[in-house]
Amino acid sequence: MFHDGRISASRLYDNGFNTPAEEFLPRGLNSLLAAQALFPMASDAEMAGQPGENEVAGAIRERMDHAWPIIAKRVRGIGEYGRLFVNAFENVDNPSDVTIVEIANAIGAFIGTEFRNHDSPFDRYLEGQGNALTARQLRGMKLFFGDARCSDCHGGPLLSGQTFHALGLPQFGPGRTRRFDPSARDVGRMGESDDLRDAYRFRVPFLRNVALTGPYGHNGSMPTLNDMVRHHLRPAESNIAWRPEMAILPPAPWLAAVDYVARQDRLETRRLLAAIEIDLPPLSDRQISDLVAFLHALTGETALERPMGRPERVPSGLPVD
Repeated sequence: MFHDGRISASRLYDNGFNTPAEEFLPRGLNSLLAAQALFPMASDAEMAGQPGENEVAGAIRERMDHAWPIIAKRVRGIGEYGRLFVNAFENVDNPSDVTIVEIANAIGAFIGTEFRNHDSPFDRYLEGQGNALTARQLRGMKLFFGDARCSDCHGGPLLSGQTFHALGLPQFGPGRTRRFDPSARDVGRMGESDDLRDAYRFRVPFLRNVALTGPYGHNGSMPTLNDMVRHHLRPAESNIAWRPEMAILPPAPWLAAVDYVARQDRLETRRLLAAIEIDLPPLSDRQISDLVAFLHALTGETALERPMGRPERVPSGLPVD
């Protein structure tokens, strides 16, 4: 899980997972989805905020797992949530029994069912409906699994082999540096493994419903699927030609001054380009168009019609965006 693979199934810490929380991750999490659900809560850039802003952020500064009991107490203190957990979990007899484990398992169960569908044109084609794909999509599929070599990395049911590769995507934003890095840069898998061979490698993403998930690349540097495919074909040239206007960013004046520090560092850029490890055969404009057409065939017909959908309200009373 995550672009650098920082969460994985493992026996290393006797809790079932290898995560940034190491041995302090609570036992009882029943899936990778449940494990990963805990970490946005403990991220100052995502949900926790900065030390001094709130109780959770201060607890995280002491140790990551110190924040989770605070969050769990808030949740079980809301009467409706407490009753829902008692009804949903056999091990919860009273709201006071609710811990961060039940909260994470509930979130993981929701993610694993709500955001799943297998009714794309490609699925129908695999089921034997030969007319499910257009002529362009068929040509793109043959390229994807053939001469274009996309499936070398994007294989399996989810169209990702869960491997890590350095594509030379342009750097911007703070990224996820190692603790001792002197400036903002995005080192990818090396931030987790601390292995120089993993520098600038990122996890190969799943491609189901990929047409709905732009912008593309681990940092959203490529605005369209066409741009992303072309980057794969000529990554160094694409990196050099890239312009900040291609990034779809919300206004954040307090970050703008440092957004492109890494890109302005010529030595960092040289290291990034030297790490590129893909070398794909050239494709014509028509072939690229066919590939993109096939990627659109991976969109489920019900991808935007989720079974549970967005609720009108939530028990906390917070607004539902």
